[in-house]
Amino acid sequence: MPVSVQAPGPESHHSPDHDDRPVVLDRRDGPYGEVVLRQRGAELEIIANGCFLMDTSDGRSERLLIDAALAALPGDRRDQRPSVLVGGLGVGFSLAHAAADPRWGRIVVVEREQAVIDWHRTGPLARISGAALADPRTVVLHTDLVPHMETATDSYDALCLDIDNGPDWTVTEDNGSLYTPAGLAACRERLNPGGVLAIWSARPSPAFGEALRNAGFGRVGTEEIPVARGVPDVVHLAARTA
Repeated sequence: MPVSVQAPGPESHHSPDHDDRPVVLDRRDGPYGEVVLRQRGAELEIIANGCFLMDTSDGRSERLLIDAALAALPGDRRDQRPSVLVGGLGVGFSLAHAAADPRWGRIVVVEREQAVIDWHRTGPLARISGAALADPRTVVLHTDLVPHMETATDSYDALCLDIDNGPDWTVTEDNGSLYTPAGLAACRERLNPGGVLAIWSARPSPAFGEALRNAGFGRVGTEEIPVARGVPDVVHLAARTA
Protein backbone atom coordinates (compact mmCIF):
# COMPACT_ATOMS: atom_id res chain seq x y z
CA MET A 1 0.00 0.00 0.00
CA PRO A 2 1.24 3.56 -0.64
CA VAL A 3 2.56 5.56 2.27
CA SER A 4 2.88 9.25 2.83
CA VAL A 5 5.68 10.62 0.73
CA GLN A 6 6.17 13.49 3.14
CA ALA A 7 9.68 13.39 4.56
CA PRO A 8 9.73 12.75 8.31
CA GLY A 9 10.23 16.01 10.13
CA PRO A 10 10.89 16.92 13.74
CA GLU A 11 7.30 16.23 14.64
CA SER A 12 7.37 12.56 13.63
CA HIS A 13 7.90 9.86 16.25
CA HIS A 14 11.23 11.08 17.63
CA SER A 15 12.82 11.40 14.21
CA PRO A 16 16.59 10.95 14.50
CA ASP A 17 18.78 14.04 14.28
CA HIS A 18 22.16 12.45 14.92
CA ASP A 19 24.76 11.45 12.37
CA ASP A 20 25.35 7.81 13.30
CA ARG A 21 25.09 5.56 10.26
CA PRO A 22 22.21 3.10 10.73
CA VAL A 23 22.76 -0.66 10.60
CA VAL A 24 19.96 -2.83 9.22
CA LEU A 25 19.14 -5.62 11.67
CA ASP A 26 16.19 -7.11 9.79
CA ARG A 27 14.21 -6.37 6.63
CA ARG A 28 10.87 -7.97 5.76
CA ASP A 29 8.42 -7.75 2.87
CA GLY A 30 4.86 -8.09 4.07
CA PRO A 31 1.31 -7.45 2.90
CA TYR A 32 1.67 -3.73 3.63
CA GLY A 33 5.11 -3.31 2.07
CA GLU A 34 8.63 -3.36 3.47
CA VAL A 35 9.41 -2.96 7.17
CA VAL A 36 12.95 -2.54 8.45
CA LEU A 37 14.48 -2.65 11.92
CA ARG A 38 17.65 -0.58 12.13
CA GLN A 39 20.11 0.27 14.86
CA ARG A 40 21.57 3.76 15.03
CA GLY A 41 24.07 4.04 17.85
CA ALA A 42 22.31 2.75 20.95
CA GLU A 43 18.83 3.27 19.52
CA LEU A 44 16.54 1.07 17.42
CA GLU A 45 14.39 2.40 14.58
CA ILE A 46 11.41 1.09 12.64
CA ILE A 47 11.09 2.12 8.98
CA ALA A 48 8.03 1.30 6.84
CA ASN A 49 8.32 1.60 3.07
CA GLY A 50 11.16 4.04 3.52
CA CYS A 51 9.20 6.24 5.94
CA PHE A 52 10.67 6.68 9.42
CA LEU A 53 8.06 5.69 12.01
CA MET A 54 9.66 5.75 15.45
CA ASP A 55 12.72 4.91 17.49
CA THR A 56 13.66 4.11 21.07
CA SER A 57 15.23 7.48 21.91
CA ASP A 58 12.30 9.00 23.81
CA GLY A 59 9.06 7.33 24.87
CA ARG A 60 7.45 10.19 26.77
CA SER A 61 4.52 10.70 24.44
CA GLU A 62 3.83 6.97 24.11
CA ARG A 63 3.71 6.71 27.89
CA LEU A 64 1.47 9.79 28.04
CA LEU A 65 -0.94 7.99 25.69
CA ILE A 66 -1.47 5.37 28.41
CA ASP A 67 -1.41 7.68 31.44
CA ALA A 68 -3.76 10.25 29.91
CA ALA A 69 -6.32 7.57 29.07
CA LEU A 70 -6.24 6.17 32.59
CA ALA A 71 -6.50 9.62 34.16
CA ALA A 72 -9.50 10.47 31.97
CA LEU A 73 -11.50 7.46 33.18
CA PRO A 74 -14.06 8.04 35.93
CA GLY A 75 -12.56 7.49 39.36
CA ASP A 76 -14.62 4.42 40.16
CA ARG A 77 -13.59 2.85 36.84
CA ARG A 78 -9.89 3.38 37.57
CA ASP A 79 -10.33 1.38 40.77
CA GLN A 80 -11.79 -1.63 38.94
CA ARG A 81 -8.75 -2.72 36.88
CA PRO A 82 -9.94 -1.25 33.57
CA SER A 83 -9.20 -2.96 30.28
CA VAL A 84 -7.17 -1.30 27.52
CA LEU A 85 -6.59 -1.96 23.83
CA VAL A 86 -3.25 -0.68 22.56
CA GLY A 87 -3.38 -0.12 18.82
CA GLY A 88 0.10 -0.50 17.36
CA LEU A 89 2.98 -2.26 19.11
CA GLY A 90 5.64 0.08 17.73
CA VAL A 91 8.84 -0.02 19.75
CA GLY A 92 6.87 -1.16 22.79
CA PHE A 93 6.84 1.91 25.02
CA SER A 94 3.04 2.07 25.39
CA LEU A 95 2.64 -1.64 26.10
CA ALA A 96 5.52 -1.69 28.58
CA HIS A 97 4.12 1.34 30.40
CA ALA A 98 0.63 -0.15 30.65
CA ALA A 99 1.94 -3.49 31.92
CA ALA A 100 4.10 -1.72 34.51
CA ASP A 101 0.96 -0.20 36.06
CA PRO A 102 -0.93 -2.71 38.23
CA ARG A 103 -4.11 -0.61 37.95
CA TRP A 104 -4.73 -1.89 34.42
CA GLY A 105 -6.54 -5.18 33.97
CA ARG A 106 -6.71 -6.85 30.54
CA ILE A 107 -4.20 -5.44 28.03
CA VAL A 108 -4.81 -6.28 24.37
CA VAL A 109 -2.29 -5.21 21.72
CA VAL A 110 -3.26 -5.11 18.04
CA GLU A 111 -0.35 -5.17 15.58
CA ARG A 112 -0.63 -5.93 11.86
CA GLU A 113 3.07 -6.49 11.10
CA GLN A 114 4.30 -9.95 12.02
CA ALA A 115 7.86 -8.65 11.76
CA VAL A 116 7.24 -6.13 14.53
CA ILE A 117 5.76 -8.83 16.77
CA ASP A 118 8.78 -11.04 16.11
CA TRP A 119 11.22 -8.22 16.93
CA HIS A 120 9.54 -7.94 20.32
CA ARG A 121 9.16 -11.62 21.09
CA THR A 122 12.56 -12.88 20.00
CA GLY A 123 14.45 -9.85 18.71
CA PRO A 124 16.19 -6.71 19.95
CA LEU A 125 12.98 -4.93 21.01
CA ALA A 126 12.45 -7.55 23.73
CA ARG A 127 14.62 -5.35 25.94
CA ILE A 128 11.66 -2.94 26.10
CA SER A 129 8.66 -5.24 25.96
CA GLY A 130 9.84 -8.60 27.26
CA ALA A 131 8.34 -8.29 30.74
CA ALA A 132 5.11 -6.84 29.35
CA LEU A 133 4.66 -9.68 26.86
CA ALA A 134 5.20 -12.21 29.65
CA ASP A 135 2.57 -10.49 31.82
CA PRO A 136 -0.54 -12.70 32.06
CA ARG A 137 -2.76 -9.66 31.44
CA THR A 138 -1.26 -9.15 27.96
CA VAL A 139 -2.68 -10.58 24.73
CA VAL A 140 -1.21 -9.77 21.29
CA LEU A 141 -3.49 -9.93 18.25
CA HIS A 142 -1.82 -10.13 14.84
CA THR A 143 -4.37 -8.21 12.80
CA ASP A 144 -5.03 -4.85 11.18
CA LEU A 145 -6.52 -2.41 13.69
CA VAL A 146 -8.84 -0.62 11.26
CA PRO A 147 -10.98 -3.62 10.20
CA HIS A 148 -10.63 -5.05 13.70
CA MET A 149 -12.43 -2.02 15.12
CA GLU A 150 -15.28 -2.68 12.70
CA THR A 151 -15.66 -6.41 13.33
CA ALA A 152 -14.57 -6.99 16.94
CA THR A 153 -17.17 -7.74 19.61
CA ASP A 154 -15.07 -7.12 22.72
CA SER A 155 -15.38 -3.81 24.52
CA TYR A 156 -12.78 -1.91 26.53
CA ASP A 157 -12.48 0.87 29.04
CA ALA A 158 -9.73 2.55 27.01
CA LEU A 159 -8.51 2.52 23.42
CA CYS A 160 -4.94 3.84 23.08
CA LEU A 161 -4.21 4.08 19.37
CA ASP A 162 -0.84 4.89 17.81
CA ILE A 163 -0.72 3.50 14.28
CA ASP A 164 0.05 6.71 12.35
CA ASN A 165 1.80 10.03 12.79
CA GLY A 166 -1.70 11.34 13.49
CA PRO A 167 -5.10 11.74 11.82
CA ASP A 168 -3.60 14.11 9.24
CA TRP A 169 -0.54 11.95 8.39
CA THR A 170 -1.32 8.26 7.99
CA VAL A 171 1.23 5.54 7.35
CA THR A 172 -0.94 3.86 4.69
CA GLU A 173 -3.95 5.20 2.82
CA ASP A 174 -6.35 2.66 4.29
CA ASN A 175 -5.56 3.87 7.80
CA GLY A 176 -7.32 7.12 6.95
CA SER A 177 -10.70 5.43 7.40
CA LEU A 178 -10.03 5.16 11.14
CA TYR A 179 -10.46 8.93 11.47
CA THR A 180 -13.65 9.18 9.41
CA PRO A 181 -17.12 9.36 10.99
CA ALA A 182 -17.58 5.61 10.37
CA GLY A 183 -14.18 4.75 11.84
CA LEU A 184 -14.73 6.87 14.93
CA ALA A 185 -18.20 5.37 15.36
CA ALA A 186 -16.61 1.90 15.31
CA CYS A 187 -14.15 3.00 18.01
CA ARG A 188 -17.00 4.38 20.08
CA GLU A 189 -18.80 1.03 19.84
CA ARG A 190 -15.71 -0.74 21.19
CA LEU A 191 -15.77 1.40 24.35
CA ASN A 192 -17.72 0.70 27.51
CA PRO A 193 -19.89 3.63 28.67
CA GLY A 194 -17.54 6.19 30.19
CA GLY A 195 -14.60 4.67 28.31
CA VAL A 196 -11.83 6.78 26.80
CA LEU A 197 -10.39 6.99 23.29
CA ALA A 198 -6.79 8.25 23.17
CA ILE A 199 -5.05 8.82 19.83
CA TRP A 200 -1.39 9.77 19.39
CA SER A 201 -0.56 12.52 16.92
CA ALA A 202 2.68 14.18 15.86
CA ARG A 203 0.93 17.56 15.75
CA PRO A 204 -2.25 19.19 17.04
CA SER A 205 -5.34 18.84 14.86
CA PRO A 206 -8.22 21.14 15.86
CA ALA A 207 -10.30 19.72 13.02
CA PHE A 208 -9.94 16.23 14.47
CA GLY A 209 -11.24 17.46 17.82
CA GLU A 210 -14.36 18.65 16.03
CA ALA A 211 -14.63 15.30 14.24
CA LEU A 212 -14.61 13.53 17.62
CA ARG A 213 -17.45 15.73 18.87
CA ASN A 214 -19.44 15.12 15.69
CA ALA A 215 -18.97 11.37 16.20
CA GLY A 216 -20.76 11.58 19.53
CA PHE A 217 -17.80 11.74 21.91
CA GLY A 218 -17.72 13.99 24.94
CA ARG A 219 -14.97 15.44 27.11
CA VAL A 220 -12.86 16.05 24.00
CA GLY A 221 -9.41 17.53 24.66
CA THR A 222 -5.68 17.19 24.12
CA GLU A 223 -2.52 16.75 26.14
CA GLU A 224 0.87 17.77 24.76
CA ILE A 225 4.49 16.70 25.11
CA PRO A 226 6.95 19.44 24.12
CA VAL A 227 9.62 18.48 21.62
CA ALA A 228 13.04 20.03 21.07
CA ARG A 229 12.04 21.45 17.70
CA GLY A 230 8.76 22.14 15.95
CA VAL A 231 5.28 21.51 17.28
CA PRO A 232 4.54 19.23 20.27
CA ASP A 233 3.43 15.62 20.15
CA VAL A 234 -0.25 15.43 21.09
CA VAL A 235 -2.62 12.90 22.60
CA HIS A 236 -6.23 13.46 21.50
CA LEU A 237 -8.69 12.38 24.17
CA ALA A 238 -12.43 11.74 24.00
CA ALA A 239 -14.94 9.79 26.09
CA ARG A 240 -18.00 7.72 25.38
CA THR A 241 -20.42 9.61 27.58
CA ALA A 242 -23.55 7.63 26.79
